[in-house]
Amino acid sequence: MLRLTWVQPEDLLGHELAQAYQDGREPDAIAARWRTAGGADSPLRAGASTTPASRYMRTLARDLLDELAQLPSKLTHTEPTDLGQIKAHCPNWPARTAGNRAAGAARLEAAWLGRAVGCLLGKPVEKLPLHGIRELARAAGNWPLRTWFTARGVPDELLHTYPWNRRSAPTSLAENIDGMPEDDDLNYPLLNLLLLQRHGRHFTTADIARLWLDELPAGRTFTAERIAYRNLLSGIEPPHTARHRNPFREWIGALIRADVHGWTNPGDPATAAAQAHRDATLTHTANGVYAAMFTAATIAAAATGAGDVHASLRTGLTVVPPASRLARAIHHAVRLARTTADFDRVVDELHSTHRAYHWVHAIPNTALIAAALTHADGDFSGSVCRAVSGGLDTDSNGATAGSIAGLLAGDPVALPDRWTTPLKNRLATSIADFNGVGFDTLAHLTHRETRRP
Repeated sequence: MLRLTWVQPEDLLGHELAQAYQDGREPDAIAARWRTAGGADSPLRAGASTTPASRYMRTLARDLLDELAQLPSKLTHTEPTDLGQIKAHCPNWPARTAGNRAAGAARLEAAWLGRAVGCLLGKPVEKLPLHGIRELARAAGNWPLRTWFTARGVPDELLHTYPWNRRSAPTSLAENIDGMPEDDDLNYPLLNLLLLQRHGRHFTTADIARLWLDELPAGRTFTAERIAYRNLLSGIEPPHTARHRNPFREWIGALIRADVHGWTNPGDPATAAAQAHRDATLTHTANGVYAAMFTAATIAAAATGAGDVHASLRTGLTVVPPASRLARAIHHAVRLARTTADFDRVVDELHSTHRAYHWVHAIPNTALIAAALTHADGDFSGSVCRAVSGGLDTDSNGATAGSIAGLLAGDPVALPDRWTTPLKNRLATSIADFNGVGFDTLAHLTHRETRRP
C-alpha cells in the first residue's frame, strides 16, 4: 500500500496542534474534539502513519486544520514574517553594502565540500535517537565522533536495536561511500544556483516556485517543501503556500536552502538575508524564516575569510528578531558551548531545553549548529562531528556546519583527506543536468554568481 508521506490530513493535525501550542495559540478545544473522535498523535519519526484513516477522520482532520489556522497567536507582534517588520525588530540590522566579492573559487569549493561531508556523515544516523547514535559510535571505537560511521565491529544486537537509516546506509557508511549520493541538503543549493543563473539576485518567490515545478521532482521534497509543492499544484500562490495546512512551516527546510544566498554575497549579510527571506517564505513563516536568514547572514560574514566563527555567528544574529524564540535559543546555545568543556553535556542540555519541539524543527537544530561551531571554534572536523553527534536532523546540521567551517578553512586542501577523498569530486542528484558534477565545477559556477550585479 502506498502511504504518501507528509501530506495526509490525519498525520498533519497532530503536528499542527504542536505548532499551535508553540506559537501562542490556544488549541485545547480543537485538540479535545480530535481526541474524542479517536484521532491519534502524528508519528514521531515517520512521515505517515501505518494505517489509513477513515473518510470521516480525514474530513474531520481537514476541517480542524482550517480551524486551527484561524486561531489568533500571542506571538504575532514579536515574531513577524514580513521582511519590513523583521527589520523593524532588529536594531542592529546590518547596513546594506555593495558587497565584498572576496570569496574566491577555492573558498567556495571548500564550502561545497564541507556541506557534502557534513551531510554524508549524518545520513546513516538520521532519525535515530541520541543514545542510539552514541552507542553505535562507541561500539565502533568512534566516540567522541571523529570519522565516518561504520558497521564494522558493531555487534549485531546493537545494529538490530538501532538500525541505520535504511535509504542512506548503502551509500553513507565508511565501507560503502563511493562519491556523494543524492540528498535534499545538496539538491537545494543546486536549485538556488540555477535560480541565480536564470533570474539573478533580484529573483522573486514566484520565480522559485516556477523553478521547483520545472526542475524539482515532487518525490524529492519533504515536510514543508512537500506541502508547499502540493499547494502550488492546487493553485495556491506564495506566500500562502507556506501557511495553508502546513504544520511544518517552522521546521528546518528553509535553513537548508540558505547557503547559496550567503556564498554569493560575501561581506553583505543584509542582501544575503533578504534573498534567504524571499526563498524561505515560499514554505515557511516566523522562526523557520529566521533560521534561513540567520544561516545566510552567518555564511555571508564567513565567506570573506576576514573573521572567525564567533564574529560570523554574531552577524547572523543581527537579522533575527531579538525577542523571538530562535534568537533566545541561539544565545543560550552559544553561552552553553562557551562555558561547558564536555560537548555531550551541551547536547544533553539542549535536548532537555527543547524537548517540546520535533526533531526536525528549526529552533533546536539551529541552536545545535551554533553550539557545535562555537564549541569547535570553527575547526572543520570538530564542527561537523559535533553537529552530527548532537542528534536531531543529523545530515542537515552536519551540512550547514560543514559549509560554514569549510568557508572558514578557506581552501579544499585545508580539509582533511579522510573527509574529501571518498567523495571523489562527484555529486549525484536528480536536479537538471548536475548529476555527476564535480565540486570544483560547482565552485566556479557559484563564484561567477558572486560577480553578477
